[in-house]
Amino acid sequence: MTVHRLWYYISFSDNWKTCDTSLLDEIAPSWFARREILQANSKEYEEFINRLKRRHAIETGIVERMYDVDKGVTETLINEGFISSLVSHGDTNVPKQTLFNHLKDHLDAIDFVFDIVKEERPLRKGFICELHQLTTRHQEFAEGRDQFGNKTKIPLIKGKFKERENNPTREDGTTILYCPPEHVEAEMDRLIEIYDNLCEQNINPLIIATWVHHAFTTIHPFQDGNGRVVRLIASLILIKGNFFPITVLREEAKVKYIQALEEADDNQPQKLVTYFAEIQKRNIEEALNIKEVSNTSLNEVTNIFKQKILNKQKEKQQQYEKMLADNRMKVFEYCSKFLNEYKNKLEVEFDNSVLFSIGSSKPNDMTKQYYYYYEQIVSYAKKHNYYFNRTLPKAYFKFKIELFDNKKYELGITLHHFGYDDSVIAIGAFLEYKGILLDENSDTTIPLDIKPHVISIKDDVVSKEKNIRLHLENILTVTIAQIASEI
Repeated sequence: MTVHRLWYYISFSDNWKTCDTSLLDEIAPSWFARREILQANSKEYEEFINRLKRRHAIETGIVERMYDVDKGVTETLINEGFISSLVSHGDTNVPKQTLFNHLKDHLDAIDFVFDIVKEERPLRKGFICELHQLTTRHQEFAEGRDQFGNKTKIPLIKGKFKERENNPTREDGTTILYCPPEHVEAEMDRLIEIYDNLCEQNINPLIIATWVHHAFTTIHPFQDGNGRVVRLIASLILIKGNFFPITVLREEAKVKYIQALEEADDNQPQKLVTYFAEIQKRNIEEALNIKEVSNTSLNEVTNIFKQKILNKQKEKQQQYEKMLADNRMKVFEYCSKFLNEYKNKLEVEFDNSVLFSIGSSKPNDMTKQYYYYYEQIVSYAKKHNYYFNRTLPKAYFKFKIELFDNKKYELGITLHHFGYDDSVIAIGAFLEYKGILLDENSDTTIPLDIKPHVISIKDDVVSKEKNIRLHLENILTVTIAQIASEI
C-alpha cells in the first residue's frame, strides 16, 4: 500500500510571500472605491451579493459530491431564490427535501460569515466549530473505516474536531495521511497564530486566505465537511479585505482547484493564489457593471444626481481626472512599445516577404478617427457581457499584416472603459480580414476567443506593465496562429 503524507507541521514559507498577486491587485483600487458607492446607493448591488451567496451555497455541495443539480435549474435558483417548486423530478440526484436542507445549511453558513465580518469578530477555533455545525446541520453520517479497513458510515460529530483518523484512499490505492486527531488542537492553534501574525504584517489578504485554505486542508480537523468549512473561512478573510466569497464552480473543481491544491502540497502555491485571484476578478468585473442609481424613488435618484453634479464641480475631481488621463496614456505607451518591438522582430524574420505596419489613436485624440472601431467594441463588449462606457476616452492600435498574395489582415487592439466606474479600462482585440476578391472589397471580422484584460488606472500603473505585455503576447499568438491556419 502506497502512503502519501500530506500533513506536516504547518508554517508560512517564503514561497507564499513571493506569490504574484498582480492579477487582482491591478483592479482592486478601482473596485474598493466603486464598492463604497454601490454599498451606499445600489439596491442592485445588494441583490448581486445575495446571488453570490446562493451560488456559493449550491456549488459548494456539488464540489463535495453531496448532490448534483441541473445547470439551468442552478441559475434559476440563484436568480429567484431557494424555492422548492422551481426544482422538478430529474433536476437533482437526491430527494428534493434533502437538497433544500443542505442548501439552507450552506446559505445560513455563508450568511453567518458575512455577519461575523460586520461584527468584526476575530477568527478563532470557536467560530470555526460554529461554522462546521451550521454547515453539517442536516448531515448525520461521515465516511469512515471499520477495524478491518472496510468503508463504513459513522455518526458525524458536529462542531467538534475529529476523534478518529480520516485518511482517504485514492483510486490508485494511495492513502492520504492528514493530521492525526491528537495533534489537531495544537495545529489549529498554530494556524490561528500564524493567521494573526500575517494580518499584523499587512500581508495581501489574497495570500492569507489562500495559505489558510491550504494549511487547513492538510490538517483536515473535522471528520467530514472540511472542504465546505475551509472555503467559508477563506471567504471570511477575503470579505474582510472588501472582496467576495470563494466559490469553486463545479466545472473548475478538477481542472483548476484540485490541481492547484496538489501543487501547493509540493510547496508551489502560485497556481492556487492565481485561481483564487481569478474567482475574485470575475466577481469584481460583474460588480463593476452594476448601476449605482437604482430605480427606487424620484427623491432618491434626484438627490444622488445632485450630489454627483456637485462632486464633478470640485477641484479634486479635476485632479482625479488628470490622474486618470495620465495613466490611460501610460497604458497606451506600454502597448505601443510592445507592439512596435514585435513588429520590428517580425520584419527581420520575414525579410519583407510579409508587410507589417501599425496605426494608432491616442486616448486624448479627439479627431474623427477617435470613433474608429466603435461598432467592433460594442460587439466585443456584448460578447463578453460587460458595459462599454462610450462617453469616456478610448484608444486603439491597427496592426496590419499584408501577405504576398494581397491577403490583408488587420488586428484591432482597443483600450476602452469597462463598466460604470471611470477608472477601469479593458484591453480587447478582434481580427479583420481585408479581402480583395476580383473587383469585390470585403471586410470580415474573424472571432478571436480572447477575453478582455481589465485593469484599474486609479493608482500607479507601472506594476501592471508585465501583465499587459502578457495579454498582448497572447493576442498576437492567437492572431498569428489564426492567419497561419488560413494560408
